[in-house]
Amino acid sequence: MARELKSDRKGAAKGAAKQVVVFVHGYGADGADLLGLADPLGPHLPDTVFYSPNAPEKCVGNPFGYQWFPIPWLDGSKEEDAKVSMAAAVEDLNAFLDKVLEEEGLTPDRLALVGFSQGTMMSLHVAPRRDAAIGALVGFSGRLLEPDTLAGEAKVKMPVLLLHGDQDDVVPFASLKEAADALVKAEFETYAFVMKGTGHGIAPDGLGQAVGFLRTKLGLEEG
Repeated sequence: MARELKSDRKGAAKGAAKQVVVFVHGYGADGADLLGLADPLGPHLPDTVFYSPNAPEKCVGNPFGYQWFPIPWLDGSKEEDAKVSMAAAVEDLNAFLDKVLEEEGLTPDRLALVGFSQGTMMSLHVAPRRDAAIGALVGFSGRLLEPDTLAGEAKVKMPVLLLHGDQDDVVPFASLKEAADALVKAEFETYAFVMKGTGHGIAPDGLGQAVGFLRTKLGLEEG
């Protein structure tokens, strides 16, 4: 049974939202870490509600934060434990997305996922394997896990924008091309943007690209 993920909510009033953006945070962070992006994004994404759930587990490497699953090369966990944790987290995130759509009265095509680092890994794994396609997926500074299984396991496809800093010393910059190549091979509508001079983070130019992508794929007009 899925664990309930806790999330604050920002943006459009209940019942008034025309689309929903769910931020999926990175290893050792929490939902509040990304929900702050709702403030600069909100004016460009009118009638949008924003959520950013805490991952289901306390982080092994940072007891003040959360993790979607342990990372063996970072925290010394076992590979098998990481796989079990990730499978559970996938179920948790799917249940959370279903609940948000139901509560906001929206269809899956009005949902966008915006992931960072481990949150990008989760988003890229979860979205293609859902029963109905979401509207858009933005992935900052992450990786595509199990790229070889994507084409065979993908039930649905959505437009994907990948962004990565070329100075990232946490998740290798090469991960951008690896993910993009696998997505293109699996016939996803795929876009990529390099945040030049940026490390493991979200730079203003990348955020601008994400806003433009979300506005286009969600069919928004200037508010």
